[in-house]
Amino acid sequence: MGKRVGVFGGSFDPVHQGHLHIVHSFLDSGLIDEILITLTPDPPHKKDRTQAPYNHRLKMLQLAFSDIHQVRISDLEQSLPKPSYTLKTIRYLKSTHPENIYFLCMGEDSLVNFHEWYRYKELLDEVTLLAARRPGYSAHSAAEEILEKTIFVNNQQVDISSTEIRSETVKRLNLPVEVEEYIRKQNLY
Repeated sequence: MGKRVGVFGGSFDPVHQGHLHIVHSFLDSGLIDEILITLTPDPPHKKDRTQAPYNHRLKMLQLAFSDIHQVRISDLEQSLPKPSYTLKTIRYLKSTHPENIYFLCMGEDSLVNFHEWYRYKELLDEVTLLAARRPGYSAHSAAEEILEKTIFVNNQQVDISSTEIRSETVKRLNLPVEVEEYIRKQNLY
């Protein structure tokens, strides 16, 4: 019998406490057995900015989630054909592990823009969405066809983003200690 796997993808530039909170919310929901965090090498929708090198973002994820045994960090998207689209990732996972049931995990901010994702209707045919509420966003603006395939998990809403962390002095309060130390040692951001 397979596992119920939540797939949580992103650029994680950098990974922060908000990501840790949301991952705990997905795991605490009882809907999934484990979460697979997939690091996107070059997000197709973020071509307008420079990001930290892939190997540094991967290392920060490994540091941030090292003590949560239900979390696996994946570099799968690094080996899949570019550009990195979630649909490709999910289809690959389902073809290599057909015994598992996959859920796509996201914050409410991603849910309201889900209709802009690459072939999102096909993606809805492949997975159920697990969403965590985010301050300042309302899922009510999402299309009904998206909401019908969405389960909201209980979560403590954290109002922080990677963009704020890269550009402000809020780093120390919102980064896991190991990630903050790594950023300092590597002189990132």
